[in-house]
Amino acid sequence: MEEIWKPTPEQLEQAIHKQLPDLIEPGLKALFVGTNPGLYSAAVGHHFARPGNRFWPAMHRGKITDRLYSPFEDYKLLKRGGGLTNIVSRASKRADELSKAELDEGAEILTEKVLIFRPQKVVFLGITSYRKAFGRNKAQLGLQKEQIGTADVWVLPNPSGLNAHYQIPELGKIFARMWR
Repeated sequence: MEEIWKPTPEQLEQAIHKQLPDLIEPGLKALFVGTNPGLYSAAVGHHFARPGNRFWPAMHRGKITDRLYSPFEDYKLLKRGGGLTNIVSRASKRADELSKAELDEGAEILTEKVLIFRPQKVVFLGITSYRKAFGRNKAQLGLQKEQIGTADVWVLPNPSGLNAHYQIPELGKIFARMWR
């Protein structure tokens, strides 16, 4: 396991506009899609790394991972059939800093990735960014009618600790339902 470290305030500031590499390969069961990396994740170089983010606990609760992974083990998700990417690759303090143009461009790039790598499911983590990037203003959580290529599209709640509507037990159930 890699050494875990906490970035300094200076390192967080320097992470603005950094990019986080995708964890993707052909034929995944699910490609998990965040809106864009937060500064903490960009600074440490791992997906969903900010303390308080409930992605990894929800993945474990949903039985997608066999144990609770550290964000520093994000690469191990590939062995379980999951990949990680974002709609917009650049890091920012908040997702609402992204322009409509960035979201539109990100949707095009993501669509190309899905057509190339052909995951079974594309799982958006957050309904607001999915609605904005793909012009699906009335989309609801869950399985969508639309597909990207041959991939089913799911929209799950944002696992950020700021999303108080969903707690880890409920997120785990939602993630498990999608994974089946």
